Amino acid sequence: MNVTRRRFFGLCAGLTGAVAGPGFWIPSAHAQAPFAQPPLPYDTAALAPVISPRTVELHYGRHHAGYYRNLNALVEDTELAAMPLEEIVAVTRGNDDQQAVFNNAGQAWNHNIYWAQMTPGGASAPSGRLAAAIDAAFGNFDAFKDAFTTSAGRVFGSGWCWLVQTDAGLGILGTSNAENPVGRDVTTLMGIDVWEHAYYLDYENRRSEHVRAVLDSLVNWDYVADQMA
Repeated sequence: MNVTRRRFFGLCAGLTGAVAGPGFWIPSAHAQAPFAQPPLPYDTAALAPVISPRTVELHYGRHHAGYYRNLNALVEDTELAAMPLEEIVAVTRGNDDQQAVFNNAGQAWNHNIYWAQMTPGGASAPSGRLAAAIDAAFGNFDAFKDAFTTSAGRVFGSGWCWLVQTDAGLGILGTSNAENPVGRDVTTLMGIDVWEHAYYLDYENRRSEHVRAVLDSLVNWDYVADQMA
């Protein structure tokens, strides 16, 4: 685990209900053991106007928090409670008896990446090794954004669109519902949520417009580069 990821996920240790900044509320339910929802690395209004404070409050404070709350209830007094979140996703995938655990663990993990990868006022484009890899895989950065936005629009119903790294280079992966790249022999670099709760208050049914706005204005490309193998 790299320094950036250790720093972000380390913030969740010992989390209790608290105020973490102006207008930023962390429900005390987030502190339930054994899994604690990481705090946002910015204020709820910081992503506006691309993502409104109300969307962040509902998305992070209810949906993401709910996955953690459900997961903790489902794994209580089981051997899963001692596993890392990523391992739970891997061992419960495809197990009908553990579908509820997989759904909530997967969505908890997915949203950890989602919030960590964004920053207000960040660089408008990647640089260095990540920029070179994007150019090699897609031709140029604009072509990558076009391809990613198109792929996100093709995810049927609820799901995610991911930028991943393989031995052959970078690629785009669309997944349904709580599915993610964990256990697929790829390295996850970033992922954009295309469940309606991520964008509907701000963009109604204009999913592609939301995805493009996030790519244009909010992605922390330094964070994405730090995830590369």
